[in-house]
Amino acid sequence: MSTDTTVSTLSVRKLHPALGAAVRGVDMRRPMSLEQFRELHDIWMEHLVLVFPEQHISDEEHVQFTRYFGEPEIFHQKIIKSQRVPEIFRVSNVDDNGNLMPPEHPTAQQLSLAQYWHTDSSYRAIPCTGALLHGVEVSRTGGETQFTNLYKVYDALPEVLKRRIAGRKARHNFGNLHNLRDLKPLTEEEKAAMPAVWQPMVRTHPVTGRKSLYISPIYHDEVEGLTESEGKQLIAELTAFAEQPQFVYRHRWETDDVLMWDNRCTMHQVTPFDPRERRVMHRTTIVSTEPVLAG
Repeated sequence: MSTDTTVSTLSVRKLHPALGAAVRGVDMRRPMSLEQFRELHDIWMEHLVLVFPEQHISDEEHVQFTRYFGEPEIFHQKIIKSQRVPEIFRVSNVDDNGNLMPPEHPTAQQLSLAQYWHTDSSYRAIPCTGALLHGVEVSRTGGETQFTNLYKVYDALPEVLKRRIAGRKARHNFGNLHNLRDLKPLTEEEKAAMPAVWQPMVRTHPVTGRKSLYISPIYHDEVEGLTESEGKQLIAELTAFAEQPQFVYRHRWETDDVLMWDNRCTMHQVTPFDPRERRVMHRTTIVSTEPVLAG
């Protein structure tokens, strides 16, 4: 059951026992004081995923609000990056001209991969801190976003699994997407920009100091010290454990919701929806300056 509490000028309503809170009292079109930012940041660290309802913002205002938390990333693929505001990552089955793309369109095919569990930019040597996603046009046939609390997942892992991942790394490869869908080949420029990286399977959060599981199933093609089949089996077992309902908040979108999540301790996926229905989501991604700290 949801409970309501009030923290200073911000109203906070817990959405799930594991993670997620709705926050009111923030207007992303207006400047934040340092005091309000610190308060909001503390709430974010506590709840991991924040929902800001009724944020009637432009892309420029979206980007400006993101800057309170860090530099917005400019994505490396032109097919997804907004032509008008480059910091906006377009999670959309509608093109820049407002046309609905058919399901077989290369961009729609790639974005459909968000239905797999993942953490954003795990394939970068320094993955992002978090992201803010604006529901511009939301789906009613699905298209919900699910988040799992990887702190709680790690704490609850059976000891046999904890031992298997202790001190071990997994490889995160952006090119692994092409093993999951028949996508348009990466350009040489894109390949050079995104070489595969090895990341620890247990990480320590730089702010909270807590340990969490660190996997991103959509990008994994190898696990250190295991054969390909053994590695895939381990990732599948960890993913199945992480997606149990006690760890997962499922968000049903309303127009102009903005969701903000901590990429360092959560994993997310989108539920399927009718591809004939318009779904337009605009994301900013917060660049990190710190590599993954092993747990």
